[in-house]
Amino acid sequence: MSRPDSANTPAVSVIVPVHNESGNVTALADEIAAAMSGGETFEVVFVNDGSSDDTGEVLWKLAKTRPWLRQLKHARSCGQSAAIRSGVLAARAPVIVTIDGDGQNDPAFIPKLLDELKAGGVLVGLVNGRRTSRKGAFKRFQSNIANAVRAFVLRDDTRDTGCGLKAMRRETYISLPYFDALHRFTPALVRREGLEIRYVDVVDRPRLHGRSHYGMWGRLWIGIVDLAGVFWLIRRRRRVPEVMEVARDAD
Repeated sequence: MSRPDSANTPAVSVIVPVHNESGNVTALADEIAAAMSGGETFEVVFVNDGSSDDTGEVLWKLAKTRPWLRQLKHARSCGQSAAIRSGVLAARAPVIVTIDGDGQNDPAFIPKLLDELKAGGVLVGLVNGRRTSRKGAFKRFQSNIANAVRAFVLRDDTRDTGCGLKAMRRETYISLPYFDALHRFTPALVRREGLEIRYVDVVDRPRLHGRSHYGMWGRLWIGIVDLAGVFWLIRRRRRVPEVMEVARDAD
């Protein structure tokens, strides 16, 4: 997908993957805009991942009165990682922020993530939200198991890799190997590139409408294969050689 000229380029693209979230997108869109209103220019890219409800229609109506809002649509549901990737590839800005579409991530923390990314300079490849609490005992139980297994295998020093709030440079994201469930292994793969990771504590809010469409037991059981694959990628990484052309008249 082509990207516009620099005169129309916002500073930050906020990517929001959504699947059957018609009851949540309006409030979330306006919360994101409020969080970004005091800072740099921005756009919000909702990626409608094959929703079967009226999420697409709600977003279409919102875009009529909110010029900063864009909607991408998957013909069928392809999963959260695919939705995030579609949003990043279409993003106009050099810096991206991802946030879950169910409203449980609080957009008020986005400026803190961006401040950390800017303060860290080129050595920081990712600023990852870290939830101080999870709503729901079963979800906490699932996350604790998945995070413990992942941390034991990958040694990525990340307590909460599943938090949807992340800030990074677009070029960094695009350089990462793409596969299903990438969003759950982003910290490990960013560290694989020799970049630092910083963390911002965030609050996990209760979902206002609907139920979770991404996750559940796939966090562990389906993710075992992905975990093995990421472990292989980390072990097999090789340093990229520095290549310089030697001039003909060089001594």
